[in-house]
Amino acid sequence: MRSTTKVAVASAAAVLMMGTAAYAQKTVELIKARGELVCGVSTGLGGFSVPDSAGKWTGLDVDYCKAVAAAILGDGNKVKFQALTAQQRFTALQSGEVDMLSRNTTWTLTRDTALGLNFTAVTYYDGQGFMVPKKLGVKSAKELDGATVCVQPGTTTELNLADYFRSNNMKFTPVVIENLQEVNAAFFSGRCDVYTTDASGLASIRKNDAPKGKSDDYVILPEIISKEPLGPVVRHGDDQFLDVVKWVIFATVEAEEYGVTSANAAKMATDTKNPGIKRLLGSTPGMGKALGLDEAWAMNAIKAVGNYGEIWERNIPALGLPRGVNNLWSKGGIMYAPPVR
Repeated sequence: MRSTTKVAVASAAAVLMMGTAAYAQKTVELIKARGELVCGVSTGLGGFSVPDSAGKWTGLDVDYCKAVAAAILGDGNKVKFQALTAQQRFTALQSGEVDMLSRNTTWTLTRDTALGLNFTAVTYYDGQGFMVPKKLGVKSAKELDGATVCVQPGTTTELNLADYFRSNNMKFTPVVIENLQEVNAAFFSGRCDVYTTDASGLASIRKNDAPKGKSDDYVILPEIISKEPLGPVVRHGDDQFLDVVKWVIFATVEAEEYGVTSANAAKMATDTKNPGIKRLLGSTPGMGKALGLDEAWAMNAIKAVGNYGEIWERNIPALGLPRGVNNLWSKGGIMYAPPVR
């Protein structure tokens, strides 16, 4: 879920004047001085970023906050999580309220330019879908002409929805609600016929927010109507922090390729003869220096959260989603990391 409206661009430009100059080239130093990473996450999306009853955050997006903290500070627990709505997130990043976003945010051209943001790398390849009550008997999105549709405002979801119905000569009535929990409640109470967002979000919402014992009463339609590459976001103007976040993500993917896990990373750092693994884990120095970090940056990140496959298995299978395109390139997917060398 994501926003690219003209209002957002204008407001972000104003914040950019105040925020980016103050924080440029300083984020890593600020994090070290503060002793924690401040990471913007969702207000609660199971599998990606959600707090439990004790306030402990879990999810794929959360794990990347922890991985970055471990790479910079040596401890994946040194993270302050800031819950942000879709409309709050970009201003919070531009103003310096958070150091980074790891919040199911789609990489688009305008966000990468006019909003003064840098997308780092894709951590989840997604696409927008539709969910309906099974009792409606709908089998395809092409059957939704005249439907009422629950959607969050100021998002690419909202824009894609309008484009899809227009291109298929269909009409719809939007039910626009900003708060995620409120839009969930509106859909499950029958206020709208259809819910649209990322397919991963629909799976999470069906599993975690449907009335108890009723998740099977809702179906996700087969059509995927957009490309939604999701991943962490940082401010323009701080190349070091951009590099750090980007290469932490790549390190978790390369670790899976090499079979490096949270459990064996320390042992492999000393026992391996593989030059690639030695560079990744800091046994052969140079990669940490290139990033301005300790040589154990990647090993600390991997020990904190595991490789990409471990992160996936810990968070996503419970949603009933196949790994699909998010598998490694060597296993039929498109998850691919440049070499750490």
